[in-house]
Amino acid sequence: MRTPATAGRPAPRRGGRAGVVEALARSLALGRAPVLAVVLETVGSTYARVADFALFDADGSQAGWLSGGCLEPDIARHAARAAAGARVEWIEVDARDDEDVFSGGATGCRGRLRVALLPVAGMPGWDALCAAWLAGAGPLALSVDAAASRVAARIGAQRVDAAVAMPPVPWARGGAAPRWSLSIAPMPSVRIHGAGPETPWLVPMLQAAGWHVAIVEDRSRWLEIARAADAVVEGPPSAGARQARAAPVALVMHHNFERDREALEVLAADPSVRFVGLLGPARRRDDLLRTLPARAVAQLQGRLQAPVGLLAARGAEAISLSIAVQLQAFLDAERAATGAVPIAATASA
Repeated sequence: MRTPATAGRPAPRRGGRAGVVEALARSLALGRAPVLAVVLETVGSTYARVADFALFDADGSQAGWLSGGCLEPDIARHAARAAAGARVEWIEVDARDDEDVFSGGATGCRGRLRVALLPVAGMPGWDALCAAWLAGAGPLALSVDAAASRVAARIGAQRVDAAVAMPPVPWARGGAAPRWSLSIAPMPSVRIHGAGPETPWLVPMLQAAGWHVAIVEDRSRWLEIARAADAVVEGPPSAGARQARAAPVALVMHHNFERDREALEVLAADPSVRFVGLLGPARRRDDLLRTLPARAVAQLQGRLQAPVGLLAARGAEAISLSIAVQLQAFLDAERAATGAVPIAATASA
């Protein structure tokens, strides 16, 4: 049985884009006037990438960062104007010159950042878009059209298409109003087969980085610990196939030889899982592979990462950190290979 893992527990402290989207959904549900700050263009070294975003709310709260903290007070002031006037505000920060690098409020990053502040409260449908993205329904396509004064966004059948007041874009050249099209990747998802000593450390690390975490477990000893995850699939290792949410990354961490063997055979037959991380030393990995059918071993080629983790770490805390770093590195590398990092963006005049 698949159950939510947070019943009776406080919601996980989510970071990354997922934390911003969760904050946006909460603000809209409360009837407030949140403003979404979206990075449209970057040049050089910048803290944020194209299509990164942060939320600035009417109560003064903030979710997400576009700089190391030096730009946010100014962005918040512009966001308040965007909310009050129900109009888009534009911000350009250019710190590529020496005098900009050494000025009092400069980031020193030697880059340029261009940002749109979107008053999303006046665009019906953003609540449904937030729910769809957090549910793993797919990437978010977002366009900001300065010529037509429109903002459009969609995930599958969920759409927003709204006319919004926009002043002239201050950096536009020749009087042409640009249009930006951004693709925001789906919320990353990982399925962990087996809870154990690493779970209390690994799960919050991944959640803080913006991952959705599901755990497949049915052993009473570990079920309570497993509920730190976003969802628990209660059952044997094969039960992971019943999870409705797609998870291209899987970890096998039962600390039990037979259960790990069963999970590896299940994952081998699922080509949608592109990363299979196996906990334990190389000798144990080799013993496990010898017990698998030849077909399963062949299917795992190129996908199995064993031992999982970038460091030869010992102890639950260090092992968890090592695994979390490798998963984030895999995610970034895969998006780069598909042209999604920097996240796909086009600007046209």
